[in-house]
Amino acid sequence: MGVLNAFGSLASALIAGLVMLAFAVLSLFVTVFVVDMAAAIGGLDPDDSYVVLGATVLAGAAIVAGGVGFSFPEEEG
Repeated sequence: MGVLNAFGSLASALIAGLVMLAFAVLSLFVTVFVVDMAAAIGGLDPDDSYVVLGATVLAGAAIVAGGVGFSFPEEEG
């Protein structure tokens, strides 16, 4: 049963990785839209590359900030 459990864990990790990658791409698309609309509301007309750069920084920071809590072990008390 150990080999089957190992393959199950591997498949589970691969599926979870693909789902997380899909959500990261989706959040980047949404953030690009939000940054573009915010610039339009502010009366700015930035180049598309700056909009994508700003959205990538925001989305990346949100993804890293969301995962920080999982890296620390829970305190026994």
